[in-house]
Amino acid sequence: MSAPIIEAGSEDIFEFPCDFPIKIMGRTADGFAQTIMGIVLQHAPDFNPATLEMRTSSAGKYLSVTCTIRAVSRAQLDALYRDLSGHPSVVMVL
Repeated sequence: MSAPIIEAGSEDIFEFPCDFPIKIMGRTADGFAQTIMGIVLQHAPDFNPATLEMRTSSAGKYLSVTCTIRAVSRAQLDALYRDLSGHPSVVMVL
């Protein structure tokens, strides 16, 4: 049995507002976390930078940054993902 397909315009699977973790990965470079924090704060001004979590890959080549925001709408999340994914320093957003 296959999973149901959620079509555009259908009811959202999230109840807003909600705490929503976003993991952003990029190559380890000076200023990467600050750049990510700046993008996140544009979309979630109440994000507390002190809650930002960082982890480096075992070889040290990549850095993952996890930001848990208080999401208020699907449109907010879509815009945030779009801006993060479009940044040249970002390899992946989950």
